[in-house]
Amino acid sequence: MAFTLKKASFLSAAALTFMLAGCGSDSDSANDKVKTGSAAEEKDTYVIGVTQIVEHPSLDAAYEGFQKALEDAGLEVEYQFNSASGDSSQTVTIAQKLVSDGVDLIFANSTPSAQAAKSATSDIPIVFTSVTDAVGAELVTSMEAPGGNVTGTIDLHPDTIANTVKFLKDELGAKKVGTVYNTGEQNSIAQVEQVKKALKAEGIELVEAAVSTSAEVKQATESLLGKVDSLYILTDNTVVSALESVIDVANANKLPLMVGEMDSVARGGLGAYGFEYYDIGYEAGEKAVQILKEGKSPGEIPATYPGNLKLVINKKAADNLGLEVKESWNAEISE
Repeated sequence: MAFTLKKASFLSAAALTFMLAGCGSDSDSANDKVKTGSAAEEKDTYVIGVTQIVEHPSLDAAYEGFQKALEDAGLEVEYQFNSASGDSSQTVTIAQKLVSDGVDLIFANSTPSAQAAKSATSDIPIVFTSVTDAVGAELVTSMEAPGGNVTGTIDLHPDTIANTVKFLKDELGAKKVGTVYNTGEQNSIAQVEQVKKALKAEGIELVEAAVSTSAEVKQATESLLGKVDSLYILTDNTVVSALESVIDVANANKLPLMVGEMDSVARGGLGAYGFEYYDIGYEAGEKAVQILKEGKSPGEIPATYPGNLKLVINKKAADNLGLEVKESWNAEISE
């Protein structure tokens, strides 16, 4: 009898172990399939963690585009949206929480957000947008073959800066151009270096003013008065989130204000060679669909540049400067 009881206990324990191992194996396999991008069964609902450095029209438009791409693909998605409110240190906390929550994919909307997400996980797929220099920020090995668990779309067309510098020189007669940016943003540093190089080639001086928070933007812009004849604000999240401060100073002092993207033109910038942030968000969403629905690995999906580059001019800002909008500019007009 004792032998029978022991045998039964052993068989029960073995059966229980087998059942638990089987459950664990299925769960781990499913998780691995989602995380590695291998062919996986579609879920009823995917959980996507969203990390965004700050809320402003351009980044918000990119997020809207991302969501629309997944909606168009017929995916049911639950979003966990998180804004760092302009505080880069908060992006780390957000990323760690999303990893702890075990989301199926992370959508990183800005360079600091993407860098924090990559540091937090090498398993969960990450799709970024609103990143200026993905290679320089060490998010991807190359645009063509990102490698690892990260891919996405960047927010700097190769011709944007060159075209803007040419416009500043040929159409506005700029000699000294002022810019305000956050020296803590990798994307801003990369852009400023490109702008400086392009301006120097045209014999134009760049005058810089640094900020660390949006509250410093107005004072930094005012510090450029008397030193510059025009302004060029790049896609710096800290400055763009407080762009109205720059616009107020520019308008009051009749300074032409060129900006880095079209949402900032609509807000009052004179002009931009740009693209729609909604579009790069949508393209990022299409990459997320390839990962979640088609089982592709992020590292095998090329990171891409924005398309549809065009000049947009704000008519009201031009009128304030007494500037005639020439037909030769081939510009779209924003009222």
